[in-house]
Amino acid sequence: MKTAEQSIVTEVLEKLEIEAINSGAFWGEWIAKPSGAELASINPADGSVIARVKMAGSSDYNLVVERVLDAFQSWRMTPAPKRGEIVREVGNELRAYKAELGALVSIEMGKILPEGLGEVQEMIDIADFAVGLSRQLYGLTMHSERPAHRMYEQWHPLGIAGVISAFNFPVAVWSWNAMIAAVCGDCVLWKPASKTPLTAIAVQKICNRVLDRHGLKGVFNLVIGENKAVGEALLEDRRVPLVSFTGSSQVGYHVAETVGRRLGRTILELGGNNGIIVMDDANFDLALRAVVFGAVGTAGQRCTTTRRLLLQRGIAPKMTEALVAAYKQVKIGDPLEEGTLMGPLVNTKAVDDMTRGLATIQQQGGEIIYGGRHLGGCFVEPTLVRARPDMPIVREEIFAPILYLIEFDTLDQAIRYHNDVPQGLSSAIFTNNLISAETFLSHRGSDCGIANVNIGTSGAEIGGAFGGEKETGGGREAGSDSWKAYMRRQTCTINWSTDLPLAQGIKFQL
Repeated sequence: MKTAEQSIVTEVLEKLEIEAINSGAFWGEWIAKPSGAELASINPADGSVIARVKMAGSSDYNLVVERVLDAFQSWRMTPAPKRGEIVREVGNELRAYKAELGALVSIEMGKILPEGLGEVQEMIDIADFAVGLSRQLYGLTMHSERPAHRMYEQWHPLGIAGVISAFNFPVAVWSWNAMIAAVCGDCVLWKPASKTPLTAIAVQKICNRVLDRHGLKGVFNLVIGENKAVGEALLEDRRVPLVSFTGSSQVGYHVAETVGRRLGRTILELGGNNGIIVMDDANFDLALRAVVFGAVGTAGQRCTTTRRLLLQRGIAPKMTEALVAAYKQVKIGDPLEEGTLMGPLVNTKAVDDMTRGLATIQQQGGEIIYGGRHLGGCFVEPTLVRARPDMPIVREEIFAPILYLIEFDTLDQAIRYHNDVPQGLSSAIFTNNLISAETFLSHRGSDCGIANVNIGTSGAEIGGAFGGEKETGGGREAGSDSWKAYMRRQTCTINWSTDLPLAQGIKFQL
């Protein structure tokens, strides 16, 4: 690591109160000496150890859950607008530490600094959204068929909301869940990815400043630990009625089965294999910019990364040529350095996975037309592949900057190619034709949870519900009415008469 970079890292860690060795368990107080093993956080840009975490063990996990359950008893009775005030202050605290937390995201995960800062801004935005939501947890009033009866529904907090987040968005996805769950009256138990523990500790300390001012404990909580000691315990724990999991579809199956066996709830945000359709009549420059960012941003490690580009034959040669030229201009390097467009993959295993994937692609008949080289350490070249839609590898998600270029003749053919993958997260079409756009958005169009026209597959706003179908898991987080997943619905009927009529006209005489 260069001296200047060392200075930046040191300053960021000091401001966020990250120590050389940190506790990985918090329930309102930090557990001073958790019983788990020590975990090193590695900077993917240079392989250096940023800091270490003493992980939680089984006994620490159980202690945290017991304390959080106690905290829930009082938190759920706090009026929702008052809970919103706490979230508002958390959002303001995030504003104060945006620069430092955004830099730590870049240092620990490897995404470029503008993306790290953008991730923190997303946290701020969802906090603002949740504050307004705290006054809008609406139920319905229904008309009863029985005279002098009133029916309505109301929503109650669930309890503990468990959040298992992924490395690629180490703080934003937690906030989607935590800010909404908190205003709904739930307490939050966070198990972050083992690749990015320091950002989680930094966020916890930011939240603690707010909670301490109000004498609150147990609203936001943290357990960093191995899957066997903490992860599996969380999935199997009947005291945790809801588990929100972000990760691969393969692990998502296990999460759904384990939580489902105890009839718990899950919010699943799993794999994405996102496609963009570009019609011959598309705005060429608009499509080009969207494709490059969608495919190269976060080094291809977004769940919404563009992985398949479906090109109508008339526009395909020009777009292919322009993409090769654009990829040649992508500056790869230190994610903190100004002008860098693509940082490293998260670790060497990710590099190996990409290398093996490219070998399989070539074995199945794919042609690498640009990139694919390992540049040392965790750095790789973004890769363009000319592919056929029937190649088995195209149906899989390789979490790396690999973009398949597939040609088609008609829109119906493109939609068929587009939907013929197990995943269903994000999708887009570029066209200036109203009929093509509306067809893509219709019942016979995209089968994804997100469908865009003339914008790319990544960069979803928090106001809309985020999530996908098929092997993406069906979960929804962030905006719209996603808050309902964090609460339980109760239908209430009040009889204000002196009679006891039964529904459906049933007569029952004693």
